[in-house]
Formats: sequence, structure tokens, C-alpha cells
Amino acid sequence: MRRPVRHPRVAGAAAALAALAVLVAPAAPAAAHNSLASATPAADARLATPPSEITVRFLQKLNPELTTVVLSDAARRVVPTGVPVVAGTRATVTVAEPLPDGTYTVAYRVVSTDGHPVQGSYRFTVADPAATAAAPVSPPPAAAPASGAPASAAAERAGRDGGPGPLTVAAGVALLACALVGGALAAGRVLRRRRAR
Repeated sequence: MRRPVRHPRVAGAAAALAALAVLVAPAAPAAAHNSLASATPAADARLATPPSEITVRFLQKLNPELTTVVLSDAARRVVPTGVPVVAGTRATVTVAEPLPDGTYTVAYRVVSTDGHPVQGSYRFTVADPAATAAAPVSPPPAAAPASGAPASAAAERAGRDGGPGPLTVAAGVALLACALVGGALAAGRVLRRRRAR
């Protein structure tokens, strides 16, 4: 009875396929992990009006008891939202109050069908152009006098804008003191002359 002759090339190809199957097998469970498919608002979206709710959609069904969605502002303060409402692959939270302009972060944590937790985050921005245009423009601060400007000019400007400036008051006090001293001296001279007579 003749034994079948195995071709060396066929045997090599079979060994290579077996090795490839061993290498690919560990990657199969990883492919089963859940991941974010889409979101509303979308990642990096710039919204003219603040959203009233946030929805994240995944590739696999979500466990309502193990689904968390948290919204925070640019200062990392948590923004109040409702409890996540899970429907199949979607989780939705309602935003409690209108969001002011700024950048916000949506953080999520879900569990895959194989029990593996998946978490991540993304950002979006609220920038209402109408609110920005309606914001009052503050007047520019008053320009300070140049370092080389004379003190008398600065004092005169201060007096013109809001009453006498400090230099004006000091000069007035000094003149008043000189007048009082001069008057006292003159009165003393007059008294001396009368006594001399």
C-alpha cells in the first residue's frame, strides 16, 4: 500500500496558516469591545444655541445600570443634568439649565457586552453670536499722563475732570498760610509804631 507523499510547500503553507490563526485569535475579543459611534452635539462642534440634551450612541447595546454621562464646563465644574436614559445603543441626558457661552466636556463610561468597561470624553463649544454682539462695550480706561508731562498740567487735568486735584489743593493751602503769616507780620508792625508814639 502506498503512502501519500506530502509536498513540502503544502506543509509549509499549512503551518503558516496555523501560526496566523494563533496570532489573530487574541484580537477577536478586543474587537467586541464597545466604542462611541456618534454624539449630539458632535465632538468639536461649535453651537450658536446651547443644547437642551446630550446623546451618545455606541456600537453595542448599553446596560442602563452601568451607563454614566457627565457634563462639565471649562473650569471642570459638573453641570447639572438628568439621569441617563438608555434606549438600545443610545444614552441621553437632559441639560437642567441653558448653557452660557463656553467650552464643555462630555465624559462617558459604559460597559460592553463582554463586561469590559469603556470610557472617554469629547468637547463642544457654545458661542452665541447674538449674545456676543449685544454685550455692552466697556469704555476704555482714562489715559495716564505721560511721565514727562509737567505736574501742573496733570493737576489742571484732574481739577477739570473731577474737582481740584491734589496739587491744586496743596498750592492753595500754601498760599493761604503765606497770606496769614504776612498779615500777622503787618499787624505786628502797626502795633509797634503806635506804641512808639
